[in-house]
Amino acid sequence: MKTNMFSSLKVIHGAARSTALSVAVSLVVAAAFATPVSTFAATPAATAKTSKHAKTAKKPGEAAATAKVSSKPAKAVKGAAAKTEAAADDDAPRGSVKRKRVSFTANGRHHSVMRRVAYEPRQPTVGQAFGLHETPDALMLRSSVAYVIDQNSGESLFDKNSRAVVPIASITKLMTAMVVLDSKEPMTDQIEVTDEDRDYEKNTGSRLSVGSVLSREDMLHIALMASENRAAASLSRYFPGGRPAFLAAMNAKARQLGMTDTHFENPTGLTSQNVSSARDLVKMVNAAYQYPVIRKFSTDHSYEVYTGKRSLAYNSTNALVRNPTWDIGLQKTGFINEAGECLVMQATIHGRPMILVLLDSSGKYSRFADATRLRTWLDNGGDQPRITSADAGGPGT
Repeated sequence: MKTNMFSSLKVIHGAARSTALSVAVSLVVAAAFATPVSTFAATPAATAKTSKHAKTAKKPGEAAATAKVSSKPAKAVKGAAAKTEAAADDDAPRGSVKRKRVSFTANGRHHSVMRRVAYEPRQPTVGQAFGLHETPDALMLRSSVAYVIDQNSGESLFDKNSRAVVPIASITKLMTAMVVLDSKEPMTDQIEVTDEDRDYEKNTGSRLSVGSVLSREDMLHIALMASENRAAASLSRYFPGGRPAFLAAMNAKARQLGMTDTHFENPTGLTSQNVSSARDLVKMVNAAYQYPVIRKFSTDHSYEVYTGKRSLAYNSTNALVRNPTWDIGLQKTGFINEAGECLVMQATIHGRPMILVLLDSSGKYSRFADATRLRTWLDNGGDQPRITSADAGGPGT
């Protein structure tokens, strides 16, 4: 009798325990599915705690299986994020998106995803720091410095902060080219890229790998047309007396041209210490225009070189040279964070040879749009009021 009673109690107790366990599991599963993924992603602290307990509860075999499963969603999310970033507005200021790996546990599985936690814009340019972008102009240019002159008469046609001394980035390479050509060194000489030509200040890359060998002519061609930094650095190292002598020659050439606001610290422009004013750059562009080689190389659309290892196809950094509505005789682009987007050109507009200088533009393509606005204004006779910067009569910044 007692044995039968205990057997019945065991059956009842087992059934009750099974029911309770089923209910508990159902509640956990429902809670897991009801909790949005964003909730886990938004609370890293809670996530870490949950992950810790989950890790403790799992056996080694289960942990390995979980890692294998979670790697696929993480990879997919990462790929989607990359596509989203690639589709972003190209004309927006250049910055960086920080990503953070976030873990969460749902439905008994450990997941890991990448999510964006902050957009970190680039540091203000020198022009922005000094308030140059606050200077109004009738054409609503996005460049904080703009200067246009008639190349023949020297008459100033448009002036916006032309005396401001700011970083000029790769506009520097026009001076680099003039110093190379003034040296009269054979253009057929072979020049090798070495570790000394790497960019150790900005840590930028290059398609010219260490060990690449090109002629002096090819190095100059891609330095002017495609703004190839290691090509410019290599040219300076092969100058008689080496790079220190090359930099001395650059600054001596600037003084010779009357560029009193200008100073060069390297041949590439990858430093904020290469500075000038728009008025000085007009003098440099005019001087560079006297070199047929600089005119030809800087306005080429594309060019292919053989490095001794492989062939490389380069394209111009200036889209306007491929636009048949423009008559461009010389051009050079430039960009570093401190300088913003820069552009100098010699172009014939409305039958008149002009020199245009645009510095510290706030968007990737804005310098080209500003050049087009200026050309349209000049084509229409420049009937809008000529803009003169507030410091036009002063020493500049």
